[in-house]
Amino acid sequence: MILIADGGSTKTNWCLINEAGRKIHFNTEGYNPYFAKQDYIENSLRTTLPDSLDASKLEEVYYYGAGCSTDGNKKIVSDAMQKVFVNAKINVDHDLLASCRALLGDEPGFAAILGTGTNTCLYDGEGITLNIDSLGYFLGDEGSGSFIGKRLLADYMKGFMPKGLSESFFNIYGLSNEDIFDNIYNKPLPNRFCASFSKFLYDFKTTYQEYAEDVVDTAFTAFFEKLVKHYPNYNKHLLNVVGSVGYSFRDRLSVVADKYEMGVGKIIRSPIDDLVEYHLSKR
Repeated sequence: MILIADGGSTKTNWCLINEAGRKIHFNTEGYNPYFAKQDYIENSLRTTLPDSLDASKLEEVYYYGAGCSTDGNKKIVSDAMQKVFVNAKINVDHDLLASCRALLGDEPGFAAILGTGTNTCLYDGEGITLNIDSLGYFLGDEGSGSFIGKRLLADYMKGFMPKGLSESFFNIYGLSNEDIFDNIYNKPLPNRFCASFSKFLYDFKTTYQEYAEDVVDTAFTAFFEKLVKHYPNYNKHLLNVVGSVGYSFRDRLSVVADKYEMGVGKIIRSPIDDLVEYHLSKR
C-alpha cells in the first residue's frame, strides 16, 4: 500500500492506494513545520487518520507539504511520520513540487500556489529550476488567503469595510479587535487564522462586488508585482495555479493576468488527483 499526500498550511489531502489498487481519499489538518512541530504532527496523525487505515501495512508514503523546502523542515515531518507509519519508506518534499507535477506532469512551465500561502516557480519537467521566495504570511505571500485575510481584518478593524459587510462579519464571527490581536500575536497558526476569512469574501463577492473585486485584484496585482513578473520572460509561459484562492477567484486572476500579458493555463483547487496519477504512471 502507498499513501500520497498534498499538505497545505490549513488542510492535507491524502489518497491511499490499497493492495487492490483502490483509491481511498481522506483529509487531515495541515502540517506546516514552520508552525507545527514533530510532536504536534505525530499526535494529530494518530488521532485523525481513518480507523480503517492500518498504518503498519504501508510500504511507502509520499508527502508534499507547505514549508517542506529545507532539510531541517523535511526532517521534522519525516520523523513524525516515521513514528506513525513505522514500516514505510517516508518521502517528504515541498508542496510546490507537488503542484508542478500535478499541473505540468513532465512538461516544463510556470507553476504557482495560491492557497493559505503563495509560492511560484519555473519547472523543467523534472524539478524546480527557479523559485523566488514568497517570504511567508508576515513578509509576503502576496495573493494568498492570508494576504487577503489580513486586508479584510485591517479594513474591519479600521472601519473601512462597507457597513453592511462589516455587520455581517461581526454577526458571523463575533470578533472584537482584541480577539483579532490575540489570534494573530498570541495564538498558534496565525497564517491559518488570517486565511480563513478569504472564504467570507468569496461568500459575499456578489453582494459587495466592487469591494470584493478591489480586495482580490489588489492581492493578485501584488502577486504579479512582487513575484511573477520577476521571473525571466514570465509572460512567455502560461500561468498554471493550484489552490483554493486561485481557483475560487479564478475569474479575477484571469483579469489581472491579462493586464500583465500572461495567458492562463490550468487552474485547479487541489493537486491530489493529478498527483496520484503522476505517481501511478511512474510505477
